[in-house]
Amino acid sequence: MRKFLTALLFVPIVAFANAELHLDKAPDRSGDKAALQRGAKTFVNYCLNCHSASYMRYNRLSDIGLSDAQIKDNLLFTAEKVGEPMKVALQRADGRVFFGAAPPDLTVIARARGSESGSGADWLYTYLRSFYRDSERPTGWNNTVFPNVGMPHVLWELQGDQTLSEHHALELANPGKLSAKEYDAMVGDLVGYLNYMGEPGAEARKRLGVFVLLGLFLLFILTYALKREYWKDVH
Repeated sequence: MRKFLTALLFVPIVAFANAELHLDKAPDRSGDKAALQRGAKTFVNYCLNCHSASYMRYNRLSDIGLSDAQIKDNLLFTAEKVGEPMKVALQRADGRVFFGAAPPDLTVIARARGSESGSGADWLYTYLRSFYRDSERPTGWNNTVFPNVGMPHVLWELQGDQTLSEHHALELANPGKLSAKEYDAMVGDLVGYLNYMGEPGAEARKRLGVFVLLGLFLLFILTYALKREYWKDVH
């Protein structure tokens, strides 16, 4: 009981610290099929080795303009059929041994990371650009958004090596294969795809919502006209 009460005392402090976290605004990739396709490619090549997306099936990529043949030829690395979910061979127990914690499933990570300080997409966009070299960490990497994270910086060859200055500012020590602008654009595409996975039917829902609102507006006009016709002779 004493330990439980002590933990409760630190809850407001943790909440306040999270509220102070500055998140960069993620670019909006919703509806941009080309960007989402690039994001899916990055996800499959760099993320789908340790992280699964077990609530997402490969054939849902048809929603962003890919045919079954394109999916099978270019993205189907962890399954045999396009109707299978995006699972990985890494077991959770092995993940805990390798990284200190099991890599989370990323299907709804963008929705799960949303908070008062920003959306889940903002959190992911900032996080993936905030790794820096730290020789005291087992992986050699740390992160300003997620301190002491167990995940190594899998995109470091593209971004390059960042270091943390004495003023706690990130500085690019060794450039990567991409310029800063190109890397940010790539991360924006990846985050856009992660955001899409959390609700693949979001765009269809929004389009349907417009028609529903128009229908309700027309129904309101007809109802109001009926009301005037019915009450016109009532004094």
